[in-house]
Amino acid sequence: MMKSVLNYRLPNVNAALGLAQMESLPKILNGKRLIAKQYQQWGKENGTTFIKELEHTKSNYWLNTVITKSKAERDLLLEETNNGGIMTRPIWIPMHNLLMYSNCQKTELKNTEWLQERVVNVPSSVRSFDM
Repeated sequence: MMKSVLNYRLPNVNAALGLAQMESLPKILNGKRLIAKQYQQWGKENGTTFIKELEHTKSNYWLNTVITKSKAERDLLLEETNNGGIMTRPIWIPMHNLLMYSNCQKTELKNTEWLQERVVNVPSSVRSFDM
């Protein structure tokens, strides 16, 4: 029987890159929170619900999502934004709907299916081209 050997070393170059990114983390997170706040404010003014952090929690907002009222509204939002050059996408496909898991045991997943028909992922960062 062969024994597996795992290599958990962190080369100096990778460590330096990680450290440099950690120094930028507060600025990155503040930018993501600002984007999320702007989405939420726009949503409030336009009758659209964005998913936001719960009380007593702090989100990193790496992903911003909007909940539409129906599948038809979701599809219209996707069509209009993507045709307008804004890259949006529907929420990912739930695992129980993937072909490779089609024969696996599952329970009723009403909430998952409800969300799948309504949630759209929207851009969560703005790149600065000022160099």
